[in-house]
Amino acid sequence: MSKDEFLYKLHVEIEEELIIAEAGHPEEEMGRPVTEWLYDPTDVEREKIALRVLRDAVEVLEDGSRPGGDVA
Repeated sequence: MSKDEFLYKLHVEIEEELIIAEAGHPEEEMGRPVTEWLYDPTDVEREKIALRVLRDAVEVLEDGSRPGGDVA
């Protein structure tokens, strides 16, 4: 598998995970008592942020650019 194929597949997987994470409704959990939460809504927000950062990093690698404007 080439680097480009790997990055493409990784990008697709990250997008899928991000769609799933964004489809959730953590505000519903926050309406319940803490003892009834199935998950911590803050953890969901952290996961979404981490997935966006990872997606952005993969996009930079796919574009062949590096910080500072250098091209790979």
